[in-house]
Amino acid sequence: MNNNFKNQYLLVLDLLRLEHLRQLNTLNLIASENFVSKPILQAIGSSVVNKYAEGYPSKRYYAGCENIDAVEKEAIGRAKDLFQAEHVNVQPHSGTNANLAVYLAAIRPGDKVLAMKLNHGGHLSHGSKMGMAGMIYKFVFYGVNDETGYIDYSELEKIAIQEKPQIILVGASAYPRVIDFERIAFICKKVNAKFWVDMAHIAGLVASGMHISPIPYADFITSTTHKTLRGPRGGLILCKKEYGQKVDSSVFPGVQGGPLMNMIAGKAICFGEAMCKEFRDYQKKVLENAQALACQFALERFEMQTNGTDTHLILLNIGRYRHDASKAEEELSKIRIVVNRNLMPNQKRMGIRLGSAAISTQGFGVIESAFISHLIGQALMHKRDISLYSRVLKLIDRRLLSVEFDELSSFLI
Repeated sequence: MNNNFKNQYLLVLDLLRLEHLRQLNTLNLIASENFVSKPILQAIGSSVVNKYAEGYPSKRYYAGCENIDAVEKEAIGRAKDLFQAEHVNVQPHSGTNANLAVYLAAIRPGDKVLAMKLNHGGHLSHGSKMGMAGMIYKFVFYGVNDETGYIDYSELEKIAIQEKPQIILVGASAYPRVIDFERIAFICKKVNAKFWVDMAHIAGLVASGMHISPIPYADFITSTTHKTLRGPRGGLILCKKEYGQKVDSSVFPGVQGGPLMNMIAGKAICFGEAMCKEFRDYQKKVLENAQALACQFALERFEMQTNGTDTHLILLNIGRYRHDASKAEEELSKIRIVVNRNLMPNQKRMGIRLGSAAISTQGFGVIESAFISHLIGQALMHKRDISLYSRVLKLIDRRLLSVEFDELSSFLI
C-alpha cells in the first residue's frame, strides 16, 4: 500500500470514528433514526456485498447465487411470519424505491392518487411535485382537522367520493396518532380504489403488536426497515398474493437493478430480532418514553400537534419561543441533542419533529425522557444556561457507564 493511498484510507477511517463517537455522545431524537445491533452491522459489512444477484431466488441472471438465494428466502420468510403477510419483497433499496415500485405495480401514469398533504405530515414520495411520482401521477390531497390536528376522515371520504382516485395512500412522515385503517378501507371499497399504507415510521410498533396492523385491510404496504423496526437502511413491500408477481417485476427490473444483498442479510437478522420478546419489550419502552416526552413538554407549556402522541413521534410547535426552527435545531445540536425541523399543519413557520425510538435503544427510560424534554424546553426558551451542555453530557455519561437511573432529581437542581 503506497503512502498516498494509505493516507486516504486512514482519513476515511478517522471520519468514520468521528461519526461513531458523535453517535455515542449525543441524545438522538430524530424520529426516523435508530441504532442497529452488532449482528446487523456484521452482516451489512460482510463479503456478501461483493455479489451481484439481479433477479430473484432460483431465477438469477448470475451464477454463484446459491447462498444468496438462501439469504433472501430467509429474509422473505421471516418478514411473512413477522407481519403475517401473503407476499413480501425485501429488495427495495429505500422506502421511496418501495413506493415507486407500488405506483408502478398498482396504477398507470396519469392515474389519480389520494394522499396526505406534505405540510400536514405526508412524505415527499407521496405526491410532491419535486419527486418522480408527482411528475407521473395526478395527486389530490387530504389533511388534518384545523382544530384537533387529527386526520379529518370525513373530509377524506368526501374528497374520495368527489375525485374517485384509483388508489388511496395513507401513512405519514410526521403524524403522531394511530390511523384508522378499517375506516379508510371502507372508503376505498366505497369508491372502488385500491388501498395502500406506508407504515415506514410505525413498522416496529406494528411488528410487536403495539400498533394496529394494516395487513387485514390494505392491498399494498410499504415500509423502511431502519426506523422503529431497528434494522439496516432499506425498504420493504408487503402485499396481497394477487399483486405479488406485479410487485416483484416492478421492483426488478422496474425501478432497480441488482439488490443490495448485504442489506438483505441485515434485514433478515432484523426480522428475526423483531420476533423476540426483547423486541416487544423495547417497543413498549418506545411508547412509554414518547408519552414521558410529551407529558413533560405539556408541563413546559409547549404546544404539540394533537396535544400528544400514540406512537414514537411528537411534532412540537416552537412558535411561542422561536421563529426559526433551523436555528433552534442548530442550538440543540450544540448541546448534543439532535432533532430535525419539520413542517407544521396550518402554520407558516416550521416546528420540530422528535422521536423516542433511538433514545430507547440508547437505554433511556421515562425519567430520563422527561428530563430530556425539560432540557429541550430550557434551550428553546432562550435560557442560555451554560450548564445545559454539561447536564446533557452527564446524562450521556451515565448511560455509557450503564448506571441505573432510579431517580433524576439531582439533575434538576
